[in-house]
Amino acid sequence: MAETEMKQKVVKGLFWKVLENGGAQGVQFVIAVILARLLSPAEYGVVGIISIFIVIANVFVQSGFSTVLVQKRHADELDFSSVCYFELAMSAVMYMLLYLSAPVIAGFYEIDHLTEIVRVLAVVLFPGAVISVQTSYVSRNMEFRGLFLSTLTASIISGAISVAMAYLGFGVWAMVWQQITYYLALMITLFFTVTWRPKLCFALSRVREMFSFGWKLLCASLLDNVFNNLYGLLIGKIYNEELLGSYNRGEQFPKLIATNLGAAIQAVLLPAFAEKQENREQVHQMMRRAIQLSSFAVIPMLLGMFAVADTLVLALLGEKWMICVPFLRIMCISYCFWPIHIANLQAINAVGRSDIFLKLEIVKKLLSVVALVIGMQFDVYVMVCLKAFQDFLCTFINAGPNKKLLGYSVLHQWMDVMPPVLLSAVMCAGVMALGTWMGAMSVWIKLVIQIVAGVVIYAGLAWGFKLESFRYLCGMIQKRKGD
Repeated sequence: MAETEMKQKVVKGLFWKVLENGGAQGVQFVIAVILARLLSPAEYGVVGIISIFIVIANVFVQSGFSTVLVQKRHADELDFSSVCYFELAMSAVMYMLLYLSAPVIAGFYEIDHLTEIVRVLAVVLFPGAVISVQTSYVSRNMEFRGLFLSTLTASIISGAISVAMAYLGFGVWAMVWQQITYYLALMITLFFTVTWRPKLCFALSRVREMFSFGWKLLCASLLDNVFNNLYGLLIGKIYNEELLGSYNRGEQFPKLIATNLGAAIQAVLLPAFAEKQENREQVHQMMRRAIQLSSFAVIPMLLGMFAVADTLVLALLGEKWMICVPFLRIMCISYCFWPIHIANLQAINAVGRSDIFLKLEIVKKLLSVVALVIGMQFDVYVMVCLKAFQDFLCTFINAGPNKKLLGYSVLHQWMDVMPPVLLSAVMCAGVMALGTWMGAMSVWIKLVIQIVAGVVIYAGLAWGFKLESFRYLCGMIQKRKGD
């Protein structure tokens, strides 16, 4: 009975987290569309360059502690408060490094006003440090409602400010202040919606103890973030900020879907896996269910977006952004198997094997270097295509260790994933054919018809072939209605 209750708890938590997170992501999506119509690809590219450096600095600030706080069997108030103050101290160090290196970054990209923007935007490191501890507490204690309310509030506040600034002609500064106000608003509202507050206590011994596990996650996260953002750094330098802005915008739409679900998987699965880490069979069963359901949901959304990419960009962003369509389609393929990555890595973390996690990241980054070196010999589109292919190969690398750890092999994982892959591919082909047949009709009517057709085709195929995930979700919905 306990095993069944735990699996239901994980699935319900995942389902609820996705629905709640979708509200905030929806607001951010609307804001992004409005800003894209008010700003140029070049302005997006400038902020994209700076954000890469801040993301990397933030890895040092968090130092793997967020995962450790969730994974640790008996984390107490002293652990959370100690990590909070340590991360704030690290934020001060990293801010100073960014402040001093800002002129060098501006000179490297030959953009004079980059210096001032780096120094202002780097302020987000401070609220980001507190938020990382707050969200660790949320994940550990399943307080997702408070996180949703805070994220939604922060998205609305920061979105309204950025749109107003863009409309008044502030250009790139509209996006700078969007990020600053988002982090500040999220940190403040979390203090009202989540029960955790930092106490006046600190123990360096606790920080050292957790760092003995977290340093491997720090190295792995640093490798991951550097290499994930390396393409953006190179596109901005080798080509120009306009092409970088188009790449970032093309990546944003599929990333919104994949990371929304990925964040839900990480928030729900890691504490659940950690709680049952001694029972590997239960972790296996929970992980299998999560992969089945997440693949059933995310793969058709991304392949559907692939099919309507040109119509979607023209309708939402306008003609000036059509350059991002090839990037959007490539990244849809790249992010298709993101939930599988997350589920495998969270299972490895939950059973305390951060050493394996780090080794996997090293292997994947060596593969990334090979793909990048080859891609740089060609144009930017070939380079991004090779990145997508490398991401696909990494699903096999991430899944490999779980055959031994959990008895869940690469072959069995792909057997669970292939049904939604095949049905989604059929749906994608049908929607693209429909779009070609409709020709140059009203772009909004065309988009709506394609989306509805995609949903009908996929749902019909899932019902006709009696997919297990489809029947499981239908059963959950009926049960919730009954409750």
